[in-house]
Amino acid sequence: MLVLGIESSCDETGIAIYDSEKGLLSHTLHSQVALHAEYGGVVPELASRDHVRYLIPLLDKAFEQAGIKKTDIDGVAYTSGPGLMGALMVGASAGRSLAYSLGVPAVAVHHMEGHLLAPMLEENPPEFPFIALLVSGGHTLLARVDGVGQYKILGESLDDAAGEAFDKTAKMLDLGYPGGPILAKLAEKGQQGVYKFPRPMVDRPGLEFSFSGLKTFALNTMQKSDGSEQSKADIALAFEEAVVDTLKIKSRRALRETGIKRLVIAGGVGANKRLRTELANMLAEEGGEVFYPRIEFCTDNGAMIAYAGCLRLQAGQTEELSINVRARWPMEELSAL
Repeated sequence: MLVLGIESSCDETGIAIYDSEKGLLSHTLHSQVALHAEYGGVVPELASRDHVRYLIPLLDKAFEQAGIKKTDIDGVAYTSGPGLMGALMVGASAGRSLAYSLGVPAVAVHHMEGHLLAPMLEENPPEFPFIALLVSGGHTLLARVDGVGQYKILGESLDDAAGEAFDKTAKMLDLGYPGGPILAKLAEKGQQGVYKFPRPMVDRPGLEFSFSGLKTFALNTMQKSDGSEQSKADIALAFEEAVVDTLKIKSRRALRETGIKRLVIAGGVGANKRLRTELANMLAEEGGEVFYPRIEFCTDNGAMIAYAGCLRLQAGQTEELSINVRARWPMEELSAL
């Protein structure tokens, strides 16, 4: 089955074509980082307009890369939520309309399901069941995954997502946008042990997260520092260590409570080098295995949407002609395949 995938939930336009027999045939991506940089964050209206501007050229490029025609596809998958309403509408409208014009089925894909299943695109995909740690700018959660659509949320952030905390702390340090990767790069120059940040909510039972207090702690620490570049690097390192340690502690707890030995890391923060190293070491200690999507599929992309959509189309799931998108969409509402 040949499936076209369209991702437009936030600030990246992703188009991909997935073949159920041959695998991923093509994927194209446009990032809006430069567009939003001067504002220090995503401007929803500008994001929507940029999706409109780039979606069709990326679509043509994806078909060219795959060496097929639009009439060759058997179905269209598009991100229907969660995300920015205007941005979602661009991709959903284009995807549903294209499917209608070609006379093929369309399916609405949950953005988070796409991230959770992204490691399935790799040569060594995880087997079910596994624990998924989803860490991005908009979400931080731990879930037990027993199959496609079989998700049980074990714990999630009560306030800021980890990626959001990275970006906001980077903004306080005047590091630019997008802040997370810049902060992680600066942390490499930090001196170990200069500052010690708290590990929020690790001294109580449960698998919930809270990162808003770390921002406040970072701000207070910065105000007491000399403001030098080295101090900023030291603060960046202490902040990154606190976030990574918290994610590691809660992930270990989830593995032990469930008895599952496989951990999947998904979402943009999954590209963080320190997080990857610490979780790999932890899984080695636990006698388990950790799985990641390739770096380019950690952030939003069309490939994960095409893959997740292909699975649901093969199971017979299709959408009506109406176009529906959801800014919020609990994963546990998804149907199991």
